[in-house]
Amino acid sequence: MWSPVGQQVMVPTPGQPKKRYGIGAVNYHTGDTVVMTQKRKRREQIVELLEKLVEKHPKEKVYVAWDNADTHSGGKVEEVVRAAAGRLILLYLPTYSPWPNPIEMLWRHFRREVTHCELFTSVEE
Repeated sequence: MWSPVGQQVMVPTPGQPKKRYGIGAVNYHTGDTVVMTQKRKRREQIVELLEKLVEKHPKEKVYVAWDNADTHSGGKVEEVVRAAAGRLILLYLPTYSPWPNPIEMLWRHFRREVTHCELFTSVEE
């Protein structure tokens, strides 16, 4: 970086970064999204997302393209599926195949166009 002789350039640094995780779903046909920003990406947050999807579509069937992440299976996830009484269908994708899942396009765009090489003063910003 260049600067005039005798003047020091101030470069902002993030300090200790605060991480947040995006958890969400996108309707392939309409582009409508349900996105949550969470401090963690554990089974409890995944269950919360599934419950929001069922609430948002109280009468329709909801199909969710689902990868084989460890947080996407287990007792609480199965409870939500059973409670939805056939309206919530999880479609498991092949391992290491994110491209068939529409939400992955949104995450890629968000990373490249919104957060990549950007410095924010707060998590909310």
